[in-house]
Amino acid sequence: MIKDNQKLLNKIHLLLDAVVIVFAYVLAWLIRFEFGRVTGGVLPREDYFAALFVLVPGYLSLYSAFQLYTPKRTTRTRVEIFTLVKANTVGLFGYLAALYLLHQEDYSRSMIAIFYVLNIALASGYRVVLRDMIRHFRKKGYNLKHVLLVGYSRAAEQYIERIKQNPAWGYQIMGVLDDHMDRDVNFKGIHVIGEIDEIYRILPENNLDEIAITLSLSDYDRLEEIVSFCEKSGVHTKFIPDYNAVIPTKPYTEDLDGLPVINIRNVPLTSGWNQFLKRSVDLFGGIVACILFSPVMLVCAILIKLTSEGPILFKQERIGLHNRPFYMYKFRSMRLQTVEDEAKGWTVKNDPRVTGIGKFMRKTSLDELPQLFNILKGDMSLVGPRPERPQFVEKFKEEVPRYMIKHQVRPGMTGWAQVNGYRGDTSIRKRIDCDIYYIENWTLALDFKIIILTFVKGFINKNAY
Repeated sequence: MIKDNQKLLNKIHLLLDAVVIVFAYVLAWLIRFEFGRVTGGVLPREDYFAALFVLVPGYLSLYSAFQLYTPKRTTRTRVEIFTLVKANTVGLFGYLAALYLLHQEDYSRSMIAIFYVLNIALASGYRVVLRDMIRHFRKKGYNLKHVLLVGYSRAAEQYIERIKQNPAWGYQIMGVLDDHMDRDVNFKGIHVIGEIDEIYRILPENNLDEIAITLSLSDYDRLEEIVSFCEKSGVHTKFIPDYNAVIPTKPYTEDLDGLPVINIRNVPLTSGWNQFLKRSVDLFGGIVACILFSPVMLVCAILIKLTSEGPILFKQERIGLHNRPFYMYKFRSMRLQTVEDEAKGWTVKNDPRVTGIGKFMRKTSLDELPQLFNILKGDMSLVGPRPERPQFVEKFKEEVPRYMIKHQVRPGMTGWAQVNGYRGDTSIRKRIDCDIYYIENWTLALDFKIIILTFVKGFINKNAY
């Protein structure tokens, strides 16, 4: 039933895409030649419209090549739209190349540009509407995929959590088969319904759309047997490994003469080119920020000098790239202390050591501005995991799994964890999860997104004491 629904949905997509291509093309022609009132040197209308006999099948083939007709239950809307833009961009260059090879110099390039914009806008619009309609029906219990999990593990629990959090995906988990858990043990309402061998009874009944193999590491000796039987039954089978605490979400794989090799950690910033790009942005952004915030920093310096004794700047040892220590600068927001007092712990709410102006600077993050000089020196970056003091690094590396991975990149003034609310007295584990996501998925676009979110969400934070 699900397969039939998917085929029907693909046919609807094909038909709507064809209609949109024709409509966008005709509308582009009208805008360019009718509404624009172009006269003289214009090709006949028939010459333009004849191109549709090649254009429509060509674009539909492109969409298919870019996998726009594969199931999109779990794909984000923006990913689908970006794929649509890529397909149309390839189509645009192909169209222009064909005109060049055919020596069609009188063909309006501006009309093609209008078609390019309209086709993307209209195709994106209808896909968003259609996707919302389908997800609404799935939330109501229609067009569901019935899934059986084989193996109770951390992977099974994480899979169940995501399915429960996203009812619009249209997955219904029928239960879990496992040899080690008692029947009726359940996680978020999903029960263990039998042992793994019961799959030999359940699959032939043909009531399932998918099998998700979520075996625990101790049961991997049965993986080949289970996969073989599932493939013989014809039921679509997925494998969700139970080692995501070790292997990243998007592992970097190598082909070693036919032998697949999975790298434990993919760090885009190990690339020399990526390092150059990021450092260039840091230098440019650091210089611009120093100029823009210089009046604010001057006022902060004056207020600190007028309201408390001691130096304007405060420096503290932190651990940075490749576990190397460096001194991070801040505006001094506390009374003068001994080194022993500083090492005692984090600042707490209503900490008596914080001065009046210091409390305001901490709340508004103004005390962090001198770190712009750390960026210019190369100790820090505009965006990255926040650096920690040596004594806490020693503590957390033993208590928090994967904590030390954060030191594979330069620490930052702001980061993915901070814009997601993990700052100050918040979960270290969740902060590290955010840091690792950033490290493994780094792009310049992600850096710019974090910088924008830092300004959009504001510098004031309830966890900054």
